[in-house]
Amino acid sequence: MVPMKKGRYFSTKSGNSHVVSVNASSARHKSSKNNMSRKVPPHNKPVQRYASNEKDYIFWCTKCNVPLMEKGCNTCEEEGRKLDLSQPADVRFCSPYERGVLHELLISLFESDPFGERVILLNKIPGDDKVDEVIVDSLVVGILRFDMQKMDYILEPSVSGAQILLEHTNLKTVVLKKTSKHLNGKKVNYDIVESISSDVRESDIVLVKSGNLVGFGIAYCDSMNASSVNGPMLRVRKIDSRQISLNPKVSTMDDVIAANVSHIRTIGKNAINTIKGIANQKDYKNLPVNVSFSGGKDSLVVLDLTLSALKNRKVQAFFLNTGIEFPETVEFAHKYCKENNVELIEKKAVSDFWDNVDAFGPPAKDFRWCCKICKLAPANAAIEECLAEAPTCITVDGKRRYESFSRANISTSEKNPFVPGQLNIFPVKDWKAIEIWLYIYWRKLEYNPLYDLGFERVGCYLCPAALSAEYQRLKVLHPELHSKWESFLMQWAKKNGLSDEFIEHGLWRWKELPPKMLKLCDDLGISSSAIASDSSFTVNITSGISPCKAGGYSIEASIQGFSMKRTMDFMNIIGEMVFSEELGLLIVRTDSSSIKIFSTGSIVVNSENRETADSVFGEVSRQLLKAHKCTGCGICLKVCPVNAIVLEDGHVRINESCIRCGKCTDSCVVLKYAKKFS
Repeated sequence: MVPMKKGRYFSTKSGNSHVVSVNASSARHKSSKNNMSRKVPPHNKPVQRYASNEKDYIFWCTKCNVPLMEKGCNTCEEEGRKLDLSQPADVRFCSPYERGVLHELLISLFESDPFGERVILLNKIPGDDKVDEVIVDSLVVGILRFDMQKMDYILEPSVSGAQILLEHTNLKTVVLKKTSKHLNGKKVNYDIVESISSDVRESDIVLVKSGNLVGFGIAYCDSMNASSVNGPMLRVRKIDSRQISLNPKVSTMDDVIAANVSHIRTIGKNAINTIKGIANQKDYKNLPVNVSFSGGKDSLVVLDLTLSALKNRKVQAFFLNTGIEFPETVEFAHKYCKENNVELIEKKAVSDFWDNVDAFGPPAKDFRWCCKICKLAPANAAIEECLAEAPTCITVDGKRRYESFSRANISTSEKNPFVPGQLNIFPVKDWKAIEIWLYIYWRKLEYNPLYDLGFERVGCYLCPAALSAEYQRLKVLHPELHSKWESFLMQWAKKNGLSDEFIEHGLWRWKELPPKMLKLCDDLGISSSAIASDSSFTVNITSGISPCKAGGYSIEASIQGFSMKRTMDFMNIIGEMVFSEELGLLIVRTDSSSIKIFSTGSIVVNSENRETADSVFGEVSRQLLKAHKCTGCGICLKVCPVNAIVLEDGHVRINESCIRCGKCTDSCVVLKYAKKFS
């Protein structure tokens, strides 16, 4: 191993750069030398990359016509029927803005809104952007989707929705002659069309009738041209003979709360007991308690629960102001805490977002440098202040496992791997969004007005994790903020050879475009080739081995041509991984070392001694090279003794079954011929 010094350590470029050769045999993982973790999981247990939510259902009382969180209804005391939900099953109430969007679409398409003032639920499902199942009277009546091509909302009725709509309209309708042929998924010609409404246009989603069958489909032509089309004029998406209508009872939100009141009380009491049980333990009962208060719905509920749980104890609200928060959020956080006599500790980033964006470019879902600067730094500063007076800082947090895959396995309490000294309590980790809102309505809590204005989640106004549908709302609510950010994005796009359409369709939100966005580019004829940064891969040491203030030794480096996704695909071979999507930070732990890899491409290796730091850094560099130059040849799959390696989309991924034997490293063609990459 070469001595550690500032400069280029690892490179796949040729020329005058210092290129360090790699001997594949030296890359073997030897626990006696490197003290690498060798935890061996059971091999007969399938490894899941993402967790799913087991409780993918709610209930519905058909008598009171309200959703239920438990089977029994508190109002009529009858049992509701089970309503299965699509994953991730984080169902919520339709907001006033979303209700307005739905109403406008129904009126513009069908000149009728049969759902009126009924309780409407939205269940988020996977898609390109904002996609929700629309649930009315326990029926999934359609899908409300923000279309990334049109950059606007569209409504796709379901069979149930089509049956209900056809009771109120004859627009956007195709009536087919009765036939014994199977129609589901079939294309049909004009010769079996009995009638077609004059408002049908090519690509419209239309209501379809055929005898007692009702469903929906897609028109392949305008109604005026239907008779002259040579070939199919309609594709039937789905059709059946179910007889469905709306419940005669129209319930209110008060009815929903009354029907669920015992459940709300129970989950609230359980959450309070969780907070008490941890915060009042012998080692923690005299420590200060902070609530992570973002101004969002989940942290609002957690703040209320904590105040109820610890009435005779000082509770502070901790608000991280990134400098790019919505004005409504900042105002709400201050106003709510003032009106409820809660001390608000506001922390701001020392380094401003706008001071760094020229150097880093726009943040992305897979490149969240902004979180490190605007969140992690002030959070650490606040915790350090807290730890100056106590050995541990207790923080009550509103994270829920239904929010994302990365939060699916959170525990009730955890020591924060990203902020040493902080103990986090997650009392609402198992709550669905609808339960959060039921609690808010039941307790009559004032909440952030952004939720009524088109935002499902509240965060920074230019956050890449936000939906394009929500970003469009920024343009309406705060045109000056939108204009400032849009101006930067356009300049950045021009500088990098990208089109205005690339920005318009929200493609700046990824450093590496996922398959669904690459397809969108193809469909729209948008070039995405320029987004790829310099594909050459280098690891440049920025700070040689040096003593750490906290003990041990560290090495710092930066990566050019970095991909967090590919890095995560390989780092199980080094040690156990913890990833924070919000912070853009991956931590990999071995028995003797910790490796922090930031989405900016920065690496920090901390080890017990100089020799271990040197060895671990070298091993991390080799695995990073493997990850970024992997050709998908599949040789490593054949040598793995525990089948811990899979090939996905032409790239290798090493899963949690890895026993770190090093056989895949020994066989890697990339490492064997590292010098020859150019």
